[in-house]
Amino acid sequence: MFALPLQVVDNFLLQFDAGQVILALFVLSTLAALPLKSLKIVGLNAIVFGLIFMLTPGSLAPIHFRFLGIALVFVGPLLVISARQ
Repeated sequence: MFALPLQVVDNFLLQFDAGQVILALFVLSTLAALPLKSLKIVGLNAIVFGLIFMLTPGSLAPIHFRFLGIALVFVGPLLVISARQ
């Protein structure tokens, strides 16, 4: 009963590597946090995804996603500190 939808999802996800999927989740979660108008939540989101990008094994994602993680780990605390509340 669920074989066809799972095969469709599996065939779709096989086109992407783990870094691209994590990047899509980061963009979607950042867009979901924007209506809250909280810079602190966006900063914490950047820190968490920066750590996820840095901890992702090199065999699952290209090296440029690790550099993106390093940048997010540095930018995230700046966003949290610059938040008013």
